[in-house]
Amino acid sequence: MLFSSVTFLFVFLPITMALYYIVPQKFRNVVMLIASLIFYAWGEPIYIVLMLLSIVLNYICGLDIEEKQDDPRRKKMALIFAVVVNLLLLGFFKYYGFLMDSLNAVLPVNIPYRDLPLPIGISFYTFQAMSYIIDVYRGEAKTQKNILYFALYISMFPQLIAGPIVRYIDIEQQLKSRVLSLRKFGLGAEYFIIGLAKKVILANSMGQIYEQIARQQMGTFSVLTAWVGCISYAFQIYFDFSGYSDMAIGLGKMFGFEFRKNFDYPYISTSITEFWRRWHISLSTWFREYVYIPLGGNRCNQSRHIMNLLIVWMLTGFWHGAAWNFLIWGLFYGVLLILEKYVWGKSLMRLPSAVQHIYAMVLVLVGWVFFSSPSLGYAFQYLGVMFGPGASGFADKQALFYIFTHWLLYLIAIAGSSAFGINLLKRIMSEPNSVKVRKIVAGVIYIGIFLISVAFLVTESFNPFLYFRF
Repeated sequence: MLFSSVTFLFVFLPITMALYYIVPQKFRNVVMLIASLIFYAWGEPIYIVLMLLSIVLNYICGLDIEEKQDDPRRKKMALIFAVVVNLLLLGFFKYYGFLMDSLNAVLPVNIPYRDLPLPIGISFYTFQAMSYIIDVYRGEAKTQKNILYFALYISMFPQLIAGPIVRYIDIEQQLKSRVLSLRKFGLGAEYFIIGLAKKVILANSMGQIYEQIARQQMGTFSVLTAWVGCISYAFQIYFDFSGYSDMAIGLGKMFGFEFRKNFDYPYISTSITEFWRRWHISLSTWFREYVYIPLGGNRCNQSRHIMNLLIVWMLTGFWHGAAWNFLIWGLFYGVLLILEKYVWGKSLMRLPSAVQHIYAMVLVLVGWVFFSSPSLGYAFQYLGVMFGPGASGFADKQALFYIFTHWLLYLIAIAGSSAFGINLLKRIMSEPNSVKVRKIVAGVIYIGIFLISVAFLVTESFNPFLYFRF
């Protein structure tokens, strides 16, 4: 079930919300858990067993680690067991096909295998479970004795299938008690509506442009068309994923939870380092806390630090998908971060901010080519078109058609991917002197955005969530 679906908006969410607010406080977690299991089973009726297995496994492992607190060796072995089992489950379902394809490419015989569909959200809920286990081991979180609370943490539907990744220590107390208020509900509804609009109006529209260009045969379109396609994909993935994160944060507030922001206008960045402080913040935080710092972080010599960065970014790329282009995408950013740290970072900071911004965005767009491509070969071919050698020319009628027929969409996307858009919206709503009038204006604006989003949702058939495949 998608957040951006009629069934979710007008059936699942209203029923869940009504039950949640009607029942006594002590039963709200039960309502939330049942709703979350139904939400996941709606699209993954078989793989809900896998998620339940993950819940039971990590719940027991948490208790086991606590039981062995006085024996450091056995405690460490319990942690290793829990981490290995989690990674094996994730690895089997996510990387089994990639491994078999790689083996068949080098072996003299072809090994037949059954291609398994990827369980939706497995990367997200597995990382959440591992954060709990590791934090319990470190003594940063208390062991959760109530399996209902733990099951809700793993399966909570607002952020279950596409993040943000929520660390257990961030909502440990919220699982026991949380504040519900009309103001918090209203703020959550605003987040949700903005996220929905990002997804169904901007991301879907940009996605259609990119798909039309990407379907064309290499060599038949121009440099400018290739850049239009790449820029469209960049907007698509930003509004798709940040829109989902906004909806998740908004839903969380409506149910009394507080989730940390996952995006902070990454396309205003002036370096790759800044970009990754602003993009998919929860994933970057997870890798920093549970991989980068344990490896030694930057508290080591230069060669070791470079190795740590390459390991982390190789794993970051591989986390996103079982394909060589994702691995190259991760290493691409790892190398750039190393170069900014040790080679040209100081020189970059002395350049005009506009030049810094162009530098960062060109490299980000190159990265998105690796990320969006169905294969590594396709990525290099597309880059060849973008930079000239494989193009039919510098510009063509097709590129001009996309630019002149969608110029308003691109302007809205630029405004929406910076603070300008939301600040303009806030300024419009704050213009009236009367508080009552301001509330009415805000209500009209948000209801209008919601109705336009629903109209797009009903009339358009193109409605994928890109991050479902991760």
